Amino acid sequence: MDGLPRVPEQRRSTAESDPGTPETSGPESITTDQGQEGAAQPARFSVLGPVRAWLGADQLLTGSPQQRALLAALLLRDGRTATASELIDAIWGEEPPSQALAAIRTYASRLRKVLPPGTLLSESGGYAVRAAEGALDLAEAESLWAEAERARGLGDLHQARSLVNKALSLWDGEPLANVPGPYADAQRTRLEEWRLQLLESRLDMDLEQGCHAESVSELTALTAAHPLRERLRELLMLALYRSGRQAEALAVYADTRRLLADELGVDPRPGLQELQQRILQADPALAEPSAPAAEQAAGVVRPAQLPATVQDFTGRAAFVKELSDILSTAEGRVMAVSALAGIGGVGKTTLAVHVAHAARTHFPDGQLYVDLQGAGPRAAEPETVLGAFLRALGTADSAIPDSLEERAALFRSVLDGRRVLVLLDNARDAAQVRPLLPGMEGCAALVTSRMRMVDLAGAHLVDLDVMSPDEALQLFTKIVGEERVASEREAALDVVAACGFLPLAIRIAASRLSARRTWTVSTLAAKLADERRRLDELQAGDLAVAATFELGYGQLEPAQARAFRLLGLADGPDISLAAAAAMLGLPLEDAEDLLESLVDTSLLESAAPGRYRYHDLLRLYARACAERDELPPTERAAALSRLLDFYLASAVRVYAVERPGDRTVDHLAGPDRPGLDFVDAATALDWLHAEAACILACVQQSLRADGLRRAVDLLLAAKDLAESGASSHRYEVATRAARDAAAAAEDPRAEGRARVSLAQVLCKFGHFEDATAELEKAVALGQESGDLWTQGNAANELGINAYCLNRHAVSEAHLLRAIEIFRLDGNRPHEASALCNWSRVLISLGRTAQAIDLARQGVALYSDLGLTFRIANAKSALGIGLSHAGRHAEALEQLSDALGLFVESRQRLWEGTSHYRIAQVHLTARRPAQAAQHAEQALATGCVGGDWMRANVLVLLGRSLDALGQLDRARACWQKALALHTEADAPEAAEVRRLLRPVAAA
Repeated sequence: MDGLPRVPEQRRSTAESDPGTPETSGPESITTDQGQEGAAQPARFSVLGPVRAWLGADQLLTGSPQQRALLAALLLRDGRTATASELIDAIWGEEPPSQALAAIRTYASRLRKVLPPGTLLSESGGYAVRAAEGALDLAEAESLWAEAERARGLGDLHQARSLVNKALSLWDGEPLANVPGPYADAQRTRLEEWRLQLLESRLDMDLEQGCHAESVSELTALTAAHPLRERLRELLMLALYRSGRQAEALAVYADTRRLLADELGVDPRPGLQELQQRILQADPALAEPSAPAAEQAAGVVRPAQLPATVQDFTGRAAFVKELSDILSTAEGRVMAVSALAGIGGVGKTTLAVHVAHAARTHFPDGQLYVDLQGAGPRAAEPETVLGAFLRALGTADSAIPDSLEERAALFRSVLDGRRVLVLLDNARDAAQVRPLLPGMEGCAALVTSRMRMVDLAGAHLVDLDVMSPDEALQLFTKIVGEERVASEREAALDVVAACGFLPLAIRIAASRLSARRTWTVSTLAAKLADERRRLDELQAGDLAVAATFELGYGQLEPAQARAFRLLGLADGPDISLAAAAAMLGLPLEDAEDLLESLVDTSLLESAAPGRYRYHDLLRLYARACAERDELPPTERAAALSRLLDFYLASAVRVYAVERPGDRTVDHLAGPDRPGLDFVDAATALDWLHAEAACILACVQQSLRADGLRRAVDLLLAAKDLAESGASSHRYEVATRAARDAAAAAEDPRAEGRARVSLAQVLCKFGHFEDATAELEKAVALGQESGDLWTQGNAANELGINAYCLNRHAVSEAHLLRAIEIFRLDGNRPHEASALCNWSRVLISLGRTAQAIDLARQGVALYSDLGLTFRIANAKSALGIGLSHAGRHAEALEQLSDALGLFVESRQRLWEGTSHYRIAQVHLTARRPAQAAQHAEQALATGCVGGDWMRANVLVLLGRSLDALGQLDRARACWQKALALHTEADAPEAAEVRRLLRPVAAA
């Protein structure tokens, strides 16, 4: 904050004094070292736009809006002193804040710190800015205008017009932009009025030089923006008349008269009325003046250098429209610049050339083209390019100067008054482009580059992405032929997908297929299916995807190249900034700088703030570079190990936040590097679910000897991904891979843990027999390795599976063993879990009172530990027990609490299961409508138990509908349930058949 004063009625001020600088007596107390005045580099200032200051090439900080208002008030006094009172009036007007004088002193002190010595002076109770001659853009504009007047008086209209254009080019938007205060408001109006007067003078000279046709569009826009400005209307009438458009000229007069009468109640001024009469009389004196001087027209040529557009150009409709709209409005604008960025092979040049050809009619004076070779080792020099452009525009070699600055200036002068399109293809960076921009009104530039030109002032930036699947298939079909593709559409989609929808890759693949009539589309798809050979397959003649990527990679700095190579090794769909920093072994800020620089070179994409990803083919190329260039080779494995450590450490912290007191974290492998810290459970879960795909990809990628145990433990720490339902299937795939890798490595601890994790997922899907088989092997492995975690969790899961298979006595034995192991390990949360599971078993054994007591013990244990999510499980068990005891109101209270906690913890499968339990209570309490409602929600949400539980919910829904008299819907539910149970060979199928018999008989 700048310490600006508050409004007067608050009678407060937050104006600050500079540290160590006493300011007690007024402006006179501020001193400056005037002995150095003139010795320091002078500052430059602008007011014809935002109020800014520069020292050399560096822009200075001019502070808050009020501070800039002070600077502007001093600059516009042309070196004269302004008293403190005048400055207060200038900034705040009639209602200054109570501490306005202190604020003025503060702003002056701050400005003095950033301006060169001797620039801001205090004298005679006020302040003054002493700027060097020509240091203020307004003074430069006034000087140019005075020169233009002299040139016009001598009859040199061409020079006068050029000088006025230079003066107008100094405006950079609204004068004194965003500067507050009555003085700035008045000066803003004055400067804008003067700009319009300059425009009118320049347009008047245009018409004197015979440029009437070119002036019509600009005058049309200006009269629309300033409808009451009669001089502009007069110039427009004259330009239209001299262009042979007499009727339109008279229509302008009629519009003007009507507008003035409606808005102001006055008639047009005499000059405008006189012009109307002269047009009606076809006054010969209004005829077109003599054409511009011969020396101006000499040597003028219209270059047409655009490369040929491709005949099979496909798609890109949105980009074509966006760029075409900009180019079509270039007339009347200072300069239209569009910069296209994207990875090599994405079709930047093809799109730019296509758009340029379509826009040729808007640039009748020619089109220039150059390949700047920015992706190669020797980019084109701007001086050389300007020499070629000038010769193409008719400039003699002897007239072309030597220096870059002089050539750029001459290039702009030659383009003055002409409408030319410049296509700068394959640019290296903005510095290479800037001298080549036409810079003149009516001209435009299209730039293509792999670099995002965020530093190209005023450019319209376009990030060109790969094609959509439909566009990619259209391009492939155009090249290969409709007949070959129509019969193998699925294979064709596989081909364009393997090409990553990159136009260059699609064109190469299609060209190869076209050249081999014996190949089918499926043959090509099979060749591209092998990722290890894909880049080798994507080359034809002098076109190769890898070679295109190599051009960009070869320009990277060593640190950028290392980051590009190593990050490509990670298998996840994308990577977060924090994970990338860990993988590279860099501080977060350094990693971000590297990744953002790779985004700017189009070798990496920013999927979202703080997340990055590769194009599929670029990832393959990055990995090839890592195998070829990364030294020592062990650094590849080290980078992946650092990534695994990061995910493991962070997931362990998520687990610890979610389950305080759970001893599981003490059994997990300790990573060598820290992970993320989380302020609360919600933040921890947000991270875990956002990183789900990356974590599980890392697990599968790390199942080698040195990473196996950490990868398996990462699965244990990230078990919420399985229980939430959102990532359960991906979690199952990863656990199967981990189990097989551990078995192959003959690591009983890792294999036992992986089998327990897999069994937990299988149980949630309702595959109880398969889960039991995994757990029985896990028990033996846990005993072999002495791993208490595996032994206890395997016993607990065996108890759950036996219960679901109606083996209640077996279930009780397993759960009692689990409780014993958990107590031996000091794992109270898991002990509470086993108690709640035992409670469920006791209900089925008819010991309801004991079951309720055990569930209450579980709730108490979880409450003591602060385990919100786990309390939900205990409350669910207690609710079931209370329901069986006929205490329905209490049961619903507990189950509803559990539902809320599951929703809060984002445990979607348990949320669905809770709806099912609540539905059971409502049906038992003879409230079938409420039961049906919750059963429907259970089906919509999903339940732990997969198809087995889904069938149970359908049975319950059918019973509810049956009680509501909706027999047909009930039958439909039971038939679906029967199909699910029959497919799984579940014993519950017999009960569903009994339900269907009476309905069928009815």
